[in-house]
Amino acid sequence: MIELATLDRHFDGMPPVAAMHIRAIAFDGDALVLHAPLSANVNDKQCAFGGSLASVMTLAGWGWLMLAADRAGLTSEVYVADSKIGYLAPLYEDLHARAWLRPGQDWTAIIRTLAERRRASATMQAEVRNSAGVVAATLEARFAMKRVEPTP
Repeated sequence: MIELATLDRHFDGMPPVAAMHIRAIAFDGDALVLHAPLSANVNDKQCAFGGSLASVMTLAGWGWLMLAADRAGLTSEVYVADSKIGYLAPLYEDLHARAWLRPGQDWTAIIRTLAERRRASATMQAEVRNSAGVVAATLEARFAMKRVEPTP
């Protein structure tokens, strides 16, 4: 079973992600929250680097799908297929990305398709807010999922 610590090990195994010091901090089945310190993701204006915002939101969507598929009893590889990002306000504090399945998506149908056809897609939404609740960035991304047979 994939847990938050397993996601952290995945992050540590990807050098660009490891450099961002991203950590999974909460998953309740509805949303996954990741944290990345501003000190490792700062730009020349002393606010969060846009690429870091995009990365942490994308990884939150990816991680949600990894965890949710695992909880459904399926092992899968997850790939981002396309995304749309909005940068709405500068962020001068640590990055906290929250991701969830886009409303209107049927998780039961997605898992059934993944089980039966070995492939599925899901659309995720994510955002980063500052501590006052102001949205700094948003993401909507479509992910491709490929079922993997567990190794004995």
